[in-house]
Amino acid sequence: MTLAIFLGCLIGFMLLGVPIAFTLLLSGTALMWYMDIFDAQLIAQNLINGADNFVLLAAPFFMLAGEFMNAGGLSRRIVNMALALVGHIQGGLGYVAVFAAIIMASLSGSAVADTTALAALLLPMMREAKYDEGRCAGLIACGGIIAPIIPPSIPFVIFGVAAQVSITKLFLAGIVPGVLMGISIIFAWWWVSRHDKLKTQKRPPAAEIRKTFVEGIWALFLPVIIIVGLKMGVFTPTEAAVVAAVYALFVGMFVYRELKFKDLYKLFLSAGKMTAVVMFLVGGAMVTAWLITVADLPGQLVELLGPVLDSPKLFMFAIVVVTLIIGTSMDMTPTILILAPVLMPVVKQVGINPVYFGVIFVMANAIGLITPPVGTSLTAVCGVGKIPVGKVVVGMWPFLLAEVSVIFLLVLFPDLVLVPLAFLSR
Repeated sequence: MTLAIFLGCLIGFMLLGVPIAFTLLLSGTALMWYMDIFDAQLIAQNLINGADNFVLLAAPFFMLAGEFMNAGGLSRRIVNMALALVGHIQGGLGYVAVFAAIIMASLSGSAVADTTALAALLLPMMREAKYDEGRCAGLIACGGIIAPIIPPSIPFVIFGVAAQVSITKLFLAGIVPGVLMGISIIFAWWWVSRHDKLKTQKRPPAAEIRKTFVEGIWALFLPVIIIVGLKMGVFTPTEAAVVAAVYALFVGMFVYRELKFKDLYKLFLSAGKMTAVVMFLVGGAMVTAWLITVADLPGQLVELLGPVLDSPKLFMFAIVVVTLIIGTSMDMTPTILILAPVLMPVVKQVGINPVYFGVIFVMANAIGLITPPVGTSLTAVCGVGKIPVGKVVVGMWPFLLAEVSVIFLLVLFPDLVLVPLAFLSR
């Protein structure tokens, strides 16, 4: 009964349009009333303790790094490098979008930030070259959701805190799946554009290519610093976020000199607003997570999922399908915060590696960023490109199916995640 009350309140408040953070608090309060343990002090204590977590400092600093990266010219130089490499081949701007998305994913960890930057930089060029704008916007949206998978990843930080899983291991485990997602949409782009007669860029001379790479090398150093630093134990994920923010600030102000002191207030304010939203969500989710434990909702969930618990792969298939469905109506962060504490005890009982589960779970949630009606990355690319949502959704399907196929491939073959993780964790 407690599970029905919790889910009923959660869904009911969301249907009424109550913000997710307040929905979590109200659902928790309703559950406390039903269990006859209501205490306002417990709610306040768990709300504060939920956000009072050193590890969560990684989220605002990675957001700040993304702001510095876009304002300081790092994003534009990454796109220029991709243009120099593949801009001259048939459908080259599509490949540029994917390559740039993979590189930018290793810098910011924010899908919406990467999608917005790529759309602003590439959509005007694609229009000028007579590309189908709906298909191109769909490609950019699908490329943007690689950011939550390749480190540094803000969703991995949130999942790690909510599920008590090593964030460093999540970062390392996300490298191969993120690259596979990028490769999948490269093949999908080749398939849908192979017969199109698209205008191509003129191949730049060798001197210009060298110049582009010399300018962009500062941007490429950032993911190397983060991954090597985590692998060697030089810093924690939280410290890595600070390193990323300081590095992006230094390069933007003193190397590229596109970031000015007068811009800093606006960038800090933007990152601060996003951080406030995330922290309030985390605080509300921790209240709910505490009540989930007290009410033994995971035990009730085990009873409901009894038929699939004997097969880890079948269990993972069920979780992916449910998460994909939920992602159409709920944003990524609240979904992670709500489901992770409920599912992790079940995951451990089934015998699934928690890090592997976290990667697959976050990948499935990332798909929700581009599926209507809620998809925030989809909304972002439509807003930047001034393209109707329906047109982008139609153009997006080949790339969306390619990325979903990668998720199910990893469910069938877990070693594609676990073997690289074991190697990188040595």
